[in-house]
Amino acid sequence: MTVSIPPQSQDRQPGLESLLKPPAEHIRADYKGSGKLSGKTALITGGDSGIGRSVALHYAREGANIAIVYLDEHEDAEEARRLVEAEGAKVILISGDVASSAFCNEAVAATVAEFGGLDIVVNNAGIQVVRERLTDIDDAEWERHFAVNVHGYFYIARAALPHLKSGASIINTSSINAFAGNKFLVAYSATKAAEAGFTRALALQLADQGIRVNAVAPGPIWTPIQPAGFGPYDPQAVADMGRDTPLGRIGQPSELGPAYVYLASADGSYVTGQTLHVNGGMIING
Repeated sequence: MTVSIPPQSQDRQPGLESLLKPPAEHIRADYKGSGKLSGKTALITGGDSGIGRSVALHYAREGANIAIVYLDEHEDAEEARRLVEAEGAKVILISGDVASSAFCNEAVAATVAEFGGLDIVVNNAGIQVVRERLTDIDDAEWERHFAVNVHGYFYIARAALPHLKSGASIINTSSINAFAGNKFLVAYSATKAAEAGFTRALALQLADQGIRVNAVAPGPIWTPIQPAGFGPYDPQAVADMGRDTPLGRIGQPSELGPAYVYLASADGSYVTGQTLHVNGGMIING
């Protein structure tokens, strides 16, 4: 699925789906739902765009109710709502910052109040800022990476846990950078490595409750985080992204969604504490 991506940049974190050129593909027209998540409720952070939107659409096509948690990208969120409803699913939008413990508590409470329970948690919201040198990262930027990418995962999981029963699933969006590193993404890579440890440890803690905890580690995927992260540093790097993978291209969000379905459904019932690598064949170190 090779697409031509022109150089581009976005000047806000997180980026906007509506500004991507060309538009991303979030679900294939030929993806056939089979009721794998029928009657379940999923809360997805960063569900308005990118990988999160793909997960929302795949889950909706599999029969789940969807709570989309997002920061303030209201236009993207409304489009995600329209697409999820077109799948015949029920959906609510919850706007706020996952760096806030209080907001995460409220988001989970709103989801349970609307749908009567919670079965699947997808921690996906994140930020990524390119810096060439460690000394270019100030305290606020370092702390913001951890506040969103690590603390947010913890706050959402902690708030959700009292509502999760045996058979429930927590899925964290990791990254190739947790394992291979990236010299331009020291702060981001550090947070993704922290998420890997969080995933493994929590899986061990919750195994005897029948709650599975796993991660998906994408390689370069065509989402707003790319022009928002790499664009301000080098718009051409956005156009070239993915060309150094063995498959020679950037991936589409539609190529991630089915991995999240697998981990959330009975198909993945014997899988916990693991990371699925969807990265175009990139080498994993460690």
